[in-house]
Amino acid sequence: MSTSNFPCCGGSHAKNEMSRRQFVGVTGTGALGTIALSGLSWAAIIGGQQAERKIPVRKPLVVKPVLTYEVPERKPQTSWRAWGGIQTEKDAAEEIVRISGELKKLGEKADFPVSFLPVSGVRDRDGINNMKDIDQADLLIVYAAGGWQGMFDILQEKGKDMIFFCRHESGPVYLWYEIISPRYLRQHTDKLAAKGLTEEDVVIDNQDELLWRLRALCGLRNTVGSAVLTIGGAGAWSQPLDVVMKSVKEKYNLEIKDISYDELGKLITEAKNDREVISGAKRSADIYLRDPGIKLETERKYVENCFVLEEVLARLLEKFSCRAITINNCMGTIMPLSETTACLTLSLLNDAGYLAYCESDFVVVPMGILLANISGKPSFLNDPTYPHDKKITLAHCTAPRKMDGKKAEPARILTHFESDYGAAPKVEMLVGQTVTNVMSDFAYDRNIGLRGKIISNPMLDICRSQIDISYECESKTVAEKMPGFHWITVYGDYIRETGYALKKIGIGFENLV
Repeated sequence: MSTSNFPCCGGSHAKNEMSRRQFVGVTGTGALGTIALSGLSWAAIIGGQQAERKIPVRKPLVVKPVLTYEVPERKPQTSWRAWGGIQTEKDAAEEIVRISGELKKLGEKADFPVSFLPVSGVRDRDGINNMKDIDQADLLIVYAAGGWQGMFDILQEKGKDMIFFCRHESGPVYLWYEIISPRYLRQHTDKLAAKGLTEEDVVIDNQDELLWRLRALCGLRNTVGSAVLTIGGAGAWSQPLDVVMKSVKEKYNLEIKDISYDELGKLITEAKNDREVISGAKRSADIYLRDPGIKLETERKYVENCFVLEEVLARLLEKFSCRAITINNCMGTIMPLSETTACLTLSLLNDAGYLAYCESDFVVVPMGILLANISGKPSFLNDPTYPHDKKITLAHCTAPRKMDGKKAEPARILTHFESDYGAAPKVEMLVGQTVTNVMSDFAYDRNIGLRGKIISNPMLDICRSQIDISYECESKTVAEKMPGFHWITVYGDYIRETGYALKKIGIGFENLV
């Protein structure tokens, strides 16, 4: 935005600003789940040497496969067995081999980290209780060949996410292919009644259907309870900060580790006096600017200063075991400290494998972290415009170049638009690329998903990285449905995974496609 009262890039929002003194007071109570970091020094951060940086990666989703079955005894003149092709111990043993083979192939196909524990076959409560490795699991895949409904209740008591897999044509037919809905999901009623489960938690035969659910849960496992480094405190884009952060804690349980601008300023000053840092920044700038995909259209000193700031922030992330970082009021406060803007720095951090965002808008930052952890690609926090003619412009100054997580897109390095200062990338994103867009609401009740396609990289007088995307639904629908403000965009189609993951933490999801 153009006015000083409502800037798009980290200006003053009266409702969510907190002074340093107020912030320390709140973090002391733990009300926002925030840890204030202080008394830092550059020597302590780097440990006295410029060791190679270690970028955190996604943790694997640990999956425990459980085959439930029965071994019935023949009885004369009565129904002595239930539906299903697993009726003997031999059948169960063969099925365990089949499941193990399928999961091995699934693991090889996965584009996310996943680990499968050995398949356990169980017939009763003792069998469940004797599974010694179940506590290691994040998720249980219940292969419901047979068994009584109470077994599922016992498994649910373990407090793990659950997916039910039933066979129709991929092997011996399962009993629960018939009755999973009326007997367990609906508990003999006409409405969902099983705690924490929906129809989406049932997969019939299809390994690809199983795979995308695992991808979603891997993203969720790497997001909930993770740590975020904030510079200058949390923000909430014109919303009451305490209300938003209460929702962040309840839904995502994020741990906020905050560094004040005073602390950051001291570290930047010390880093600028470190010859290794300065020479390293110059070398990195040389390499970056030699890239044939880069066109420099601002002063080189701003780029070099961005690499100094990138080194400081990356070392802080490593020191405090964070992968995600966000900067509040990044324009007015960071510029005097770093003698550049944070735009290019945040882009560099995203390309290196971190999750870096400006503005500290915690209405949407958790969604950015989740979508990045689902996709395995960086997420682009952006300002949407008004939808029209089945297209919309999305823009911000901190776009990653490696939007696919691997290949760097071409970019012009310009000044930040509103300040006409520093270094900000105008990333030329891939025309024709399918993208997932997610809009978070202020109330943390519902998110909206919109699948789109990049149709151009315009050069409007707005934030530097800008894309026009097209979509299939009516623009009136998008205008009526879009909540909140900032959007999150990633390369690829992750609409299903996003909705599935959000529902697990009590956030509704509507897909506009």
